[in-house]
Amino acid sequence: MEKHMWLWWRRGEVAIEKEQMAEEGRDPAALAREFAALEKLDDEEQAFQDRFNALLDRVQALPISSSCDEPSDLAGIHAARPDGPRQIDKASTDLEGRIHGAWLGRCAGCLLGKPIECWHTDRVWGILKDADHTTITDYLWRMDISEEVFKKHDATTLLDFGKGIKHMPEDDDTNYTVTALALVKHKGIGFTPDDMASFWMQNIPILHTCSAERVAYRNFTAGIWPPESAICRNPYREWIGAQIRADFFGYLTPGNPQLAAELAWRDASISHVRNGIYGEMWVAAMLAASAVENNIKTIIEIGLTEIPANCRLANDIRKVFDWHDLGICYLDTVKKIHERWDERNWHHWCHTNSNAQIVALALLYGEGSFEKTVTRAVYPCFDTDCNGATAGSIIGMILGANALPAKWTDIMCDTLLTGVDGYHKVKISDLAKQTVALVKSSAQAQT
Repeated sequence: MEKHMWLWWRRGEVAIEKEQMAEEGRDPAALAREFAALEKLDDEEQAFQDRFNALLDRVQALPISSSCDEPSDLAGIHAARPDGPRQIDKASTDLEGRIHGAWLGRCAGCLLGKPIECWHTDRVWGILKDADHTTITDYLWRMDISEEVFKKHDATTLLDFGKGIKHMPEDDDTNYTVTALALVKHKGIGFTPDDMASFWMQNIPILHTCSAERVAYRNFTAGIWPPESAICRNPYREWIGAQIRADFFGYLTPGNPQLAAELAWRDASISHVRNGIYGEMWVAAMLAASAVENNIKTIIEIGLTEIPANCRLANDIRKVFDWHDLGICYLDTVKKIHERWDERNWHHWCHTNSNAQIVALALLYGEGSFEKTVTRAVYPCFDTDCNGATAGSIIGMILGANALPAKWTDIMCDTLLTGVDGYHKVKISDLAKQTVALVKSSAQAQT
């Protein structure tokens, strides 16, 4: 029987772990012999699996030497963060419309990026260039691009994808937003990391999870619970998977970025550490702020006040701020991100920090426009559906549903498909209504 590639270590994970441990301040040279031994083994054999598991265990025993301050526990994160508003003393205007806009924006941004996920810039930008386009102006399959151009770039799957769109297809970026809603409906705002782990196993099939989430899921089934489930044999522990799970916690806590970040931590800590956790906390706090604030820079700054001031993620996001403040144009900023991260390196392609820079880029250079924000989140490539979804969610929350262009939202026919038990086909508007009801009930529970 063929081994499923998502349940079996492959040689690529060895390189990922080597780079990951170096980034967090562990010395790969300390395990040089173990890395060399793995290179001589066939990754189809059990010996490779056993040796790599042993290496992953040894990595966690190595000391960390870093100039950054990067705790994973909530108390440590709180102690390391800068001053912030924690709660924002403003009332949200049209909360129902804003939350509906966030749901719609998340779905639309995800839909834009979904069919080109894993495509590199030479392919995406090549299609646009050959069709005489300098930017993305619509869902790619609806733009004025000939079939010959799509064929030239081996991209006719885009046309096939577009023909079947009468709803938002299932995607992990929206599965986790619905998962969080369903959990809070079941457990309330006081849910624990263990509650989330149990909910995953009861309601999400394991092969609907990816990277760090899949590792954590396997750990749950082996009796390894949070926070150890995030640490044990997890090369993807700072990848983007937690960041894409943030949104509902921001929807649930309008004007309360501290609570949004805490709820995000409870979720992220089951599968991620350090910057992997901070990505989810940052996005959740931004969304809580977006429910009552309109200024993009203020919103991003509020998000940063909920994560350690001297962590790699905060430093990387502030670089985007610096480029924007210096007046560097959008395309040159995209180039700077590509100079820092190699899109053909899976660890870079799927890392929290590389994609967080793109989200910050899209928000800052989106000029308050829904279309510019989501297209500028997808154009740089990397994790296109994730970044489109996150940027779309935030600008959708700011603008509200009625202000979102119909060309981006009507295509979904108010319908979302998910892999979450009990929510396989749902109305986006109903999800928004359920969210508003939970906002109100959660607020009452806290008083």
